[in-house]
Amino acid sequence: MSVRQKGGQASKKAGSPSPTASDTVKDELQNLQQSAKSAISSEWDYKLALFIITAIAFITRFWGINHPNEVVFDEVHFGKFASYYLQRTYFFDVHPPFGKLLFALMGWFVGYDGHFHFDNIGDSYIKNNVPYVAFRALPALLGALTVPTVFLIMWESGYTLPAAIVASGLVLFDNAHIGQTRLILLDATLVFAMSVSVLSYVRFYKMRHDPFGRKWWKWLLLTGVALSCVISTKYVGVFTFLTIGSAVALDLWGLLDINRKGGALSLPEFGKHFAARVTGLIVVPFMFYLFWFQVHFAILYRSGPGDDFMSPEFQETLSDNVMTANAVGIDYFDSITVRHKETKTYLHSHPDRYPLRYEDGRVSSQGQQVTGYPFNDTNNHWQVLPAQPFPEDKRLGHRVKSGDLIKLRHTVTDTYLLSHDVASPYYPTNQEFTTVPLEQAEGDRFNDTLFELRIEGAKGKADFKSMSSHFKLIHRPTKVAMWTHTKPLPEWAYKQAEINGNKNVQQSSNIWYVDEIPSISADSERAKKEPRKIKHIPFLKKYFELQRAIFFHNNALTSSHPYSSQPIHWPFLLRGVSFWTQNDTRQQIYFLGNPVGWWIASSLLAVFAGIVGADQLSQRRGVDSLDERIRSRFYNSTGFFFLAWAAHYLPFYLMGRQLFLHHYLPAHLASCLVTGALLEFIFNLDPVALEENVDAKLAGKVGNSNKKGGGPGTKRVVPAKERLGGNSMLALWGAAGVVMTLVIGGWYFFLPLTYGKPGLSAEEVVRRKWLGYDLHFAK
Repeated sequence: MSVRQKGGQASKKAGSPSPTASDTVKDELQNLQQSAKSAISSEWDYKLALFIITAIAFITRFWGINHPNEVVFDEVHFGKFASYYLQRTYFFDVHPPFGKLLFALMGWFVGYDGHFHFDNIGDSYIKNNVPYVAFRALPALLGALTVPTVFLIMWESGYTLPAAIVASGLVLFDNAHIGQTRLILLDATLVFAMSVSVLSYVRFYKMRHDPFGRKWWKWLLLTGVALSCVISTKYVGVFTFLTIGSAVALDLWGLLDINRKGGALSLPEFGKHFAARVTGLIVVPFMFYLFWFQVHFAILYRSGPGDDFMSPEFQETLSDNVMTANAVGIDYFDSITVRHKETKTYLHSHPDRYPLRYEDGRVSSQGQQVTGYPFNDTNNHWQVLPAQPFPEDKRLGHRVKSGDLIKLRHTVTDTYLLSHDVASPYYPTNQEFTTVPLEQAEGDRFNDTLFELRIEGAKGKADFKSMSSHFKLIHRPTKVAMWTHTKPLPEWAYKQAEINGNKNVQQSSNIWYVDEIPSISADSERAKKEPRKIKHIPFLKKYFELQRAIFFHNNALTSSHPYSSQPIHWPFLLRGVSFWTQNDTRQQIYFLGNPVGWWIASSLLAVFAGIVGADQLSQRRGVDSLDERIRSRFYNSTGFFFLAWAAHYLPFYLMGRQLFLHHYLPAHLASCLVTGALLEFIFNLDPVALEENVDAKLAGKVGNSNKKGGGPGTKRVVPAKERLGGNSMLALWGAAGVVMTLVIGGWYFFLPLTYGKPGLSAEEVVRRKWLGYDLHFAK
């Protein structure tokens, strides 16, 4: 990646001249220092542009941020999570905690107590006395800072002022970036941290000729910290790791080259480089990542809506937990109700029979139906019986334990639960569950009525308890686990849930628990609650359990959504997302990018790929169409930005979960960088002469640096103005002006949909229904 020092500063102090160097060398070095100082003072135009762009970014993100004064779209989730933090109530979410902790911190700053739980879109913030503007100010601040960060990336990478303005302007006047950063959502934190990661790595890369110095370490560690913020906000932050990691791998590969221009590194020296990068870009980010989970667990010590996602052992670490407080030991001959952990349906049976044939022609056993029923009912009562009877005089008082072989008797129909090698109604590979009468259960079907009770996380022969013992019921002869799902059976089963035997015993959805013990009277000694002590388990054990739950539920987000979209739609902005509507005023917030800006950026991505392909083909045919410096800059710098786009976009094609337009925002930012860089390339500007070697200028008068792992001697960055000399930038400025005029026009045209005001007439809405955008109030 070709980059240059901001303001034309030298990337490295002059190397020490050899003892025989003449005074000419000293004079040349003084001239270089003077040239660098002159370059710094001459880049006032970059600083002025940065100030103006930053000011406009704050205006566009904060203007009218108090509208609407109602809960909008996913504010129902992230506002709720902030309230849970402030009330110390445990909750579960599929995202890491960093971004949500920032919202909680903002609420704490303004004295908010978390009393409002953001239950419904459209709920009033004013009536419920919620400091929503403070919450929204956080993403607006981060969104505003993202724009100058993009400008700095281009500046630090050595691009001209028009290129930097175009790249940052595409983000500045993008309706999607503005819309997503004005609400209580995580994407502003994600995109800002991603942009800071790229900027920090650019600065670190510029220090490569002065390794292990103070600034080298500073930018390496800042890159690591920024990366940790990305992945601690959303797990798609791993794509930023992929971007930086790929660039670092190429850099290390170059350092390993024995013929590198800076001189060969010994293996111990290379090992130092490798270890430093592993420490700064893997170890440090991971430690920060773990730290936010430690904060998460420390704050959320009260029982809450997230309890059900965690194991009983985990729930015992929370105060006021209903499950552990109501746990009662279960004895043999108790009647119990069994409930599925995920779907909350009860194990149920009734006298009706399975039909002889199913719709696909398969034959059933015509046995008594065993189904899942969502409501409490006497047909949910099952008596726990031992596999082998106890002596009559010692029949009672035996506690059921993990690992026991048990039988379940349906108390209403006096039949015994059974599974056998007959296909279930919906799953030909799964086994049917039914019941049989006593004479068969104690006769030739005895083995088929035996089930092993496996309590999750149990150590040894742990007691079987209501509520707190999450278990799998494993059929002894066939080794299938009792399982259910959400698809209802046909009318012949009253649209109740199917119960069947799952051959994938390890599947987490095989878990059940005992909801009640109806056979125990309220005044029984066993029903009396004893004060319990809050237990403690190691941090890493809690962390790994939460990680498993997060990844399982993240992968389970496969249901359809009216505004979900596919990755192929995103670069072309084929559809958006309706965030909020108000019928009385005809106002709406429709999440949509700036079509003009997105189409320009997407087109230039294709142009970049075409240029690379043409250049490779021409080189194969012996035609060298590009200057070597131009090619190096095009592949290394613009190519790095293209890599960032591909790494943040292409992996979504491998995902099976719900996807939305906002998932493209990090990739869109990278495409803006490509656009600015490619605009400069198209107008055939010479590349920045990165770090010209003083050795070459002085014909060997200056000795090489003696620093280990360093490159050649004194290097110099040539500012854009000096590089261009007398060449006119009029064409480049003209192209940048045309692009920005079109982009600002697109931003202004769709502005009412981004800010939610003013309301539009039906005719005005129809004019904005480009590509069939599903806008409201078009009639």
